[in-house]
Amino acid sequence: MSFKVIFISLIAFTGLSVSAQTKQTHLSRPNILWITCEDMSPHLSSFGETEIRTPNLDKLASDGIRFTNAYTVAGVCAPSRLGIITGLYPQSIGGDNHRNYYNNPTPYELSTMPVPPYSIVPPPFVKGFPEYLRKEGYYCTNNFKEDYQFKALPTIWDESSRLASWNNRPHNSPFFSIINLMITHESQIWARGKYPMLVDPGAIKVPPYYPDTKETRIDMARNLTNIIVMDSLVGNIIKKLKDDNLYDNTIIFFYSDHGDGLPYVKREILVRGIHVPLIVKLQNNQNKGSINETMVSSIDFSATVLSLANIPVPAYMHGQAFLGKEKSPTPRKYIFAARDRMEAEPRDSVDRVRTVYDGRFQYVKNYKPNLPYYQNLPYRLNQQMMRKILLMKEAGELNYIQNRWFETKPEEELYDVKNDPYEFKNLATDPKYQFILQKLRKVYNDWYLSVGDLHVLPEKEL
Repeated sequence: MSFKVIFISLIAFTGLSVSAQTKQTHLSRPNILWITCEDMSPHLSSFGETEIRTPNLDKLASDGIRFTNAYTVAGVCAPSRLGIITGLYPQSIGGDNHRNYYNNPTPYELSTMPVPPYSIVPPPFVKGFPEYLRKEGYYCTNNFKEDYQFKALPTIWDESSRLASWNNRPHNSPFFSIINLMITHESQIWARGKYPMLVDPGAIKVPPYYPDTKETRIDMARNLTNIIVMDSLVGNIIKKLKDDNLYDNTIIFFYSDHGDGLPYVKREILVRGIHVPLIVKLQNNQNKGSINETMVSSIDFSATVLSLANIPVPAYMHGQAFLGKEKSPTPRKYIFAARDRMEAEPRDSVDRVRTVYDGRFQYVKNYKPNLPYYQNLPYRLNQQMMRKILLMKEAGELNYIQNRWFETKPEEELYDVKNDPYEFKNLATDPKYQFILQKLRKVYNDWYLSVGDLHVLPEKEL
């Protein structure tokens, strides 16, 4: 999607007005706005990023709370969004394979699919969480991505389109709105290649899991450039909210659906693939400028919104509220995430990986250790750095660390993320760490049995 299209979409969004010029009266329930972006690790200057400045999000952070330990339940968008909209871990309802349905596939495409198109069918008692908000009088809008692994029911949103806007709500009704900014998506690394670069590729700090090549630097610089542009779009949204006299009484969430859209990050569930920025601005800027180091999972977002809106959190939800009336008295101790099919070629090449992270140590369970970490994804080959990495692999030019991605996996992995932030040294067989290994293995097994995992079944049987 081009910047022009995004800009026009925002103009359409901000141009619709029913009651925008009327100062909002006091509401018993707060307005809630989610500003979401895609494929972005915590590359905000307010979160310690030094290679770019993000002034609009930094200002939002100064008015709100920075959650520095926020993580998603998957390293790719569709399972992550399924978890957010339902409050359930995706694998518990068979929704952890990335994309399971297709829009009007051709007869040839159908004939080549190892699994025919299908939609996740959540249990009948499960609702998209905005349905609970609508029941209590909220006007709920989504602008505009859904991608929930199932076709969104008409009961979830009052509006879900490029023109969806809080301005269309009935007079004095509270609103819950989501605005999805797609400019940081993986695809925009190559789609926006013709636009001016706002970051010097030569000044980029290249992590050791990438070869330091021109292609790597260009794609990394483009990724950061897109974040700068995204920050300006956030500024437009905040300005519109203030112009409508809604800022003070609106709770704002900003987050990403998972980590960066670059190789060795997106689709992975090591910490770098699931660590995201999270900012929450409360009504009247309560707790402004504070930093919260409590661990938060994206599975908690729906419960927290309901809690902030003074709506009971359904008992079936796996998440726990971290703010509001129903805030959990016990902080989250563990982050759980999963990885299954990732649109790999061949399409029946399905991985199955699960993980638990306690804030320092990460335990990884590989159910298919015969497969390499790397999966062949034609979509990702649009990135010039990915093509260069594969050429260097074939030429034997990658070092040990860079080549590790292409090797098969052990059954278990354990990393000390505090002392090994790139997670290179597997401690699972180190005698000194057996107590930690056994502890996290038990935590994982208990969680596995508690929430369930339908991906023990072949995809054709789901």
